[in-house]
Amino acid sequence: MVWQQVYDPFGNMVISTLLAAVPVVVMLVSLGFLHIKAHLAAGLGLLAAFVVAVFAYGMPAAMAGKAALLGGFTGLLPIGWIVLNIIFLQQLSEQNGSFKILQSSLSGITDDRRLQLLLIAFCFGAFFEGAAGFGTPVAVTAGILIGLGFSPLAASGLSLIANTAPVAFGALGTPVITLAKVHGYDLMDVTAMIGRQLPFFSLLVPFWLIWAFAGRKAMMEIWPALLVTGLSFAIPQYLVSNFIGPELVDIIAAIVSMVSLILFLRVWQPKKIWLSPNLKGHEHDGGRVPEPAPVEHYSRAELVRAWTPWAILTGFVFVWGLPPVKTFLDKLFVAKFPMEGLHNLVMKMPPVVTKAHPEAAVYVLNLLSATGTGILLAAIVGALVMKYRPVEIARTFARTFWLVRYSLITIVLMLALGTLTRFSGTDTTLGLAFANSGVLYPFFGTLMGWLGVSMTGSDTASNVLFGGMQRVAAEQLGLSPNLMGAANSSGGVMGKMIDAQSIVVASTATRWFNHEGDILRYVFFHSIALAALVGVFVTLQAYVWPFSAMVR
Repeated sequence: MVWQQVYDPFGNMVISTLLAAVPVVVMLVSLGFLHIKAHLAAGLGLLAAFVVAVFAYGMPAAMAGKAALLGGFTGLLPIGWIVLNIIFLQQLSEQNGSFKILQSSLSGITDDRRLQLLLIAFCFGAFFEGAAGFGTPVAVTAGILIGLGFSPLAASGLSLIANTAPVAFGALGTPVITLAKVHGYDLMDVTAMIGRQLPFFSLLVPFWLIWAFAGRKAMMEIWPALLVTGLSFAIPQYLVSNFIGPELVDIIAAIVSMVSLILFLRVWQPKKIWLSPNLKGHEHDGGRVPEPAPVEHYSRAELVRAWTPWAILTGFVFVWGLPPVKTFLDKLFVAKFPMEGLHNLVMKMPPVVTKAHPEAAVYVLNLLSATGTGILLAAIVGALVMKYRPVEIARTFARTFWLVRYSLITIVLMLALGTLTRFSGTDTTLGLAFANSGVLYPFFGTLMGWLGVSMTGSDTASNVLFGGMQRVAAEQLGLSPNLMGAANSSGGVMGKMIDAQSIVVASTATRWFNHEGDILRYVFFHSIALAALVGVFVTLQAYVWPFSAMVR
């Protein structure tokens, strides 16, 4: 039986929108204000989504259950698989003491916490976003920051804020490539348009990051370093996106920014060194703050051994992200499981798409090409380099699995919730509410992308969800389709810091379990404020600087 999505089941968009928002509100309120544990909050949100889908939107109960099941499998692979193996590598490096040496070497570049934050959360994180995406940068950078002595809230929240500007070109350009492929945009045109929006925020985010960490005065004390970091990322981001393509935007920009900052710090250091690992105004965030490692001098051989596991990780993640490598590994093994009773039986309807088409529901078990598998192999190779015995490696992996078990459950439930809302059409109802904003559509259309990422946890998924709607609405309003397609992705990046999946990854990486609500409350303002600024910029592009929206 084929089921057609209905986006206004009550014939009143206000009522339908309020009902569609119930699952998200239930989860966020439970997590952020009622202080319910993350896996329970996700379970309540999923239950609410099921009730709304079946009883308000008329989705058959069996289909709703299968949509949730499909999302749960997706939560395990690829997302949960990445988290598990990143934490595994961290556990290995901490147990043998090499992480302390790594901490000391980073402190050797600068003792200033603000500059360490720039180097690790922004530059290093952007590289991992470009190479892998899907939660990898937050897991890596939050883990390193907590090891350097940053407080749990600082390590989690600031890693999330830093992981914004690179997201649209993450995983070798996957979000924008998917947007173009699924909805018929010209790839180079929409890539160039994103490259005319995000560089301004790539310049802004380093300033915003340090302001969020230490306040305005402390931010201005290191403005030269912030300017170097932002400009050296934004300029390559613009040039590569406009003249080369989407695949290597983040990787090139991150490397240029990282090298520029390190070289700059050889000739410049701030007059006052900022040593506090806590967020300003959050000196007591409820977590145990690790003592920072004492600054010691190590031999070159010791430093090489300490950095080797992370260099191996960088190499594996980069190689695993290359399309030819993924294609080769998928030829060796990939299993596809169409979800019987759901696959091609849910019809997406106009005005979201130009004509009705069925939604595929296939779970792809690409275990070999999954980023998490590359991380696992990097961890094993790193463990052998660190002279672990095979039995010790196996025991550490088992302990890591037990350590993150609730986080994995939470990710499964979060993805189940997001997938159910997509197949039931409730998320599309929310998007249509934004689309009915008339002349203000450039602003609210940008927030539609923010909404999509905050609900699905993925800029790629948001582009699949709303990219077609953006095109249709733009053509009806006489706006550039490329402008609004790009705005969906550019606005979406600011939703990345509040999506539940990323928050769980951050809390797991910092071992700050059951504090997901604290993280959400901290980053929410930053997320909505930055998304609104992107919306204002897109509106100016549409009406004040229309020449900037011309790509040919």
